[in-house]
Amino acid sequence: MAMVFDFDDTLAPDTLDGLLTYLDIDVQDFRQQRVRPLLEEGWDKAAARCYCLVQESQRRSPDNKITREALAAFGQQIQPFPGVEGLCDRLRQRLHEMNHDIELEFYIITGGFVDIIGHTAVAPSFKRIWGCEFAYNEQDEIVFLKRSMSHTEKTRYLLQVSSGQEQVNKDGYAFAYRDIPERELYIPLSQVVYVGDGTSDVPCFSLVHDGRGIAIGVYKGDEPDEWGHEVQVSRSQRVSNLAAANYQDDSEMMRSLYLAVEAICKQIELRQLSARE
Repeated sequence: MAMVFDFDDTLAPDTLDGLLTYLDIDVQDFRQQRVRPLLEEGWDKAAARCYCLVQESQRRSPDNKITREALAAFGQQIQPFPGVEGLCDRLRQRLHEMNHDIELEFYIITGGFVDIIGHTAVAPSFKRIWGCEFAYNEQDEIVFLKRSMSHTEKTRYLLQVSSGQEQVNKDGYAFAYRDIPERELYIPLSQVVYVGDGTSDVPCFSLVHDGRGIAIGVYKGDEPDEWGHEVQVSRSQRVSNLAAANYQDDSEMMRSLYLAVEAICKQIELRQLSARE
């Protein structure tokens, strides 16, 4: 089975805001005065953010550019939400305690920058990390957006997890796997748990729901007041539970993840029993 996570505001605080602070850039000014006008002109969100960061790097002195090394250094100092470190090991241990011969794989599909997230302390626990990526010049300075990850693009990579294919570069190629029988898929969507914090994850919530998997919503803070999507999305896009971004063992989020693992294990057992009979 697979557990697939968003990253920003799901496993850790927003990495763009953190990066801006790390680079001594005013967060509100960057978002409102630089990025927002581009969005109002119809720019893609990821492209607008990248363009503004490239502009920022170009206006900086030669010894203060935004480089591959700077992004990696920032990623190394990111503090994930409580309990995220060790999360994968604890979930695998729960599987072991249930005496199930089932492999549990972990993935990240995010609109954040892989160039940052790939250097966090938790990155080695995940089999693959997909997200936005920068292109660099010969001095390793950011110059362009190499890969974008829109809301709907996330579903493309979720289907790649299901198919087990290494590449989804062919347009629409991954979506062909929606018509393949479950028994022929690497990980059927019914054996996928998707965890995300909101709007950008709604297409994945819907895809997992349609595939009879489990979707779990995340909110920051003590109350889900700012998580308005629960009442705005359609019934087919709703999450199985909504829990705070706390992954410590006694938290509601961890109880939700443990129950999701147990539920999928029982579904697999039931299908195996039926197949034997």
